[in-house]
Amino acid sequence: MSFVGGGSDLPVFYRRFGGAVVSTAINQFVYVTINKKFDDRIRVSYSRTEEARSVARIKHPLVREAMNLLGIKGGIEITSIADIPARGTGLGSSSSFTVGLLHALHAYAERHAGAEQLAREASEIEIQQCREPIGKQDQYAAAFGGLNFIQFNPDDSVLLEPIICKRQTTDQLQSHTLIFYTGITRSASSILQHQQTAVASEKKKQKVMQQMVELAHRLRRDLQQNRPDAFGEIVHEGWLLKKSLTPGISSDIIDDWYARARKAGALGGKLLGAGAGGFLMFYAPPDRHDAISKALGGLRRMDFRFEQQGSRIIFVHK
Repeated sequence: MSFVGGGSDLPVFYRRFGGAVVSTAINQFVYVTINKKFDDRIRVSYSRTEEARSVARIKHPLVREAMNLLGIKGGIEITSIADIPARGTGLGSSSSFTVGLLHALHAYAERHAGAEQLAREASEIEIQQCREPIGKQDQYAAAFGGLNFIQFNPDDSVLLEPIICKRQTTDQLQSHTLIFYTGITRSASSILQHQQTAVASEKKKQKVMQQMVELAHRLRRDLQQNRPDAFGEIVHEGWLLKKSLTPGISSDIIDDWYARARKAGALGGKLLGAGAGGFLMFYAPPDRHDAISKALGGLRRMDFRFEQQGSRIIFVHK
């Protein structure tokens, strides 16, 4: 769940100006299992099931490229299930799957892989190998877990800094945050492609993105100094800036939901992820949560908790 700075992790921006986001992992999981297969074929089960004679014949691009990267040939069965829809939600499910898949494949090959390696390899697979026009924040959030300030440097290095603050500060963030599923799924790739084109060529858009990065620095300082009351205002300001980047980030119906929530007591909020659909996040005092839920009518509210741990192996059988 990215709060501010989203989009500054795109290479077209951070390689020139440097980027930064504040984000947290949440307790919505992707589960990946791997088992040795009786024969030499490859079976991959997700929303569909594939039977392949070789890695090159696997249609799922993330599975194919992960197996290629790690040099795993065949005689293997891979399955995955998830707590949330696999695509178009804005909660980083694709990158979480890639991180979890790599972690499981390393364990299957009896190798240890730390969080930084998993995030770096997942970014390589999605951005370089699969040529997705996305950034790096979701891979690092999934690999490391926790509430973090993540900095994207012009030399392509990434610095992840856990935000250290009082327990009361994170408790307030948790108790004041609520999210709703819009029921609208979208392709993040197309939205981010338009965003990259605009940021690459327009100085006005570059200045907007730089303001978003400054908000990430500001939010980190406020949380470190245990001033969570500024959170709603900062997130609201960030959402207004993000909407100005390209027209496809929001829509009339999303703007209407956002206005209703603000009128019902939300101090700030945003659409999670690239935009155009997925989950709406709001920050509001707990005594306003029921009013906000009512104002949003049929939108489904999802319960969640902040998650301190990143990707982990939960069972190994030899």
